[in-house]
Amino acid sequence: MPLVRIDTLDGYSEEERVALGDGVHQALIEAIGVPERDRFQVITDHGSGGLIFDHEYLGIHRTPGVVFVQITMSVGRTLEQKRALFSAIARNLAARPGVRQEDVFVVLVETTRENWSFGNGIAQYAQ
Repeated sequence: MPLVRIDTLDGYSEEERVALGDGVHQALIEAIGVPERDRFQVITDHGSGGLIFDHEYLGIHRTPGVVFVQITMSVGRTLEQKRALFSAIARNLAARPGVRQEDVFVVLVETTRENWSFGNGIAQYAQ
């Protein structure tokens, strides 16, 4: 049930944006067992100045090819699963479309299951 937001600076082609979405989704399947059809993504390109980031924070050199990945998902994953997810995303995006692993910035936002509605105004996962 994750909602994925991927933000980049202008310069990624449509094919590359598709590859970004595919790579993140495949990582979610592999690392935390998300069902294949549970895919909800927003991919946004930003013009100059649309993404602000430190090029050297924590000693990691970032370029204008930086990709921000924000994943909102339900609580309950272990630290090991989260680490595996971060690693799989960086690996997948490096393989295709060729993003430097240093340029893959990921943040998880966890929420409780009752905070989701997948349509019809119903909280499908609420108890």
